[in-house]
Amino acid sequence: MKTNTIITGDSAEVLKSFPDGCIDLSVQSPPYDNLRDYKGFTFNFEVIARELYRVTKDGGVCVWVVGDATVDGSESGTSFKQALYFIECGFNLHDTMIYEKAGTLPSSNRYTQEFEFMFVFSKGVPKTFNPIMDRKNKWGGEKTFGKSSFRDKDGSLKVSGQREVNKIGKRSNIWRYANGYGFGQSDDIAYKHPATYPEALVSDHILSWSNEGDIVLDCFAGSGTTLKKAKELQRQYIGIEISPEYVKEIIIPRLAATNTPLPMGRGLTQREPDKRDSAPSQAFSQPEFLSDLEGLS
Repeated sequence: MKTNTIITGDSAEVLKSFPDGCIDLSVQSPPYDNLRDYKGFTFNFEVIARELYRVTKDGGVCVWVVGDATVDGSESGTSFKQALYFIECGFNLHDTMIYEKAGTLPSSNRYTQEFEFMFVFSKGVPKTFNPIMDRKNKWGGEKTFGKSSFRDKDGSLKVSGQREVNKIGKRSNIWRYANGYGFGQSDDIAYKHPATYPEALVSDHILSWSNEGDIVLDCFAGSGTTLKKAKELQRQYIGIEISPEYVKEIIIPRLAATNTPLPMGRGLTQREPDKRDSAPSQAFSQPEFLSDLEGLS
């Protein structure tokens, strides 16, 4: 079974056919708290979380973008419950990141809700981290005003000398993106889907937690944004989507219009294990694969 594939089916079942330790990175945003009518489909979160842990390589990362519904003035807390369950499954909560939505409309009786969580789970220590260096500092090139200091474990104060401030630094864990129609996506096809996330958000996570040739999974492929950006960034992709309509009308056309050639990658075939990951033990055997989109338009 090759990568660069869309699988039409329920992720809770499809993931069970995957070999152990075959995925470098997964990036997905589940349909949460029934905020959208997702063609009448539902998903078994706990099974999917356990399977994501099993199929993730040692050192691999799972990015889970999720928010909470507000019901009768109170937030559901679903995001926190899911994060804690991922930890129960064995993942480390490597980072709790924020997706800040630019252009969010104000709320009437509460402070404006303009963010979602981006939980970054890792299976052990992440084997890849390519930090995005785009944080400009107006004091770049200058010396710090005072001496750097910190408290040691025993409470004693440690003082060092002045340091030079970098002109460009590592981005923080709050990422801001425009999310309105025509801003978050580079094509109009995506907006046939009721809930998309920005292409730039996906690109930044793929660049941060994977390298060229790595295998990127989205088990809620939806509008195909993760698959599209993985293809553009020279990663191999696998998408699982339960709605045949979204696969046919959104994902296939978007990927067909994405002409970036993929490198020869490490497909899901038998090979010798290396120091950082485990070799897949078998090929996939699941019906309704769309591989490489050959002959599809």
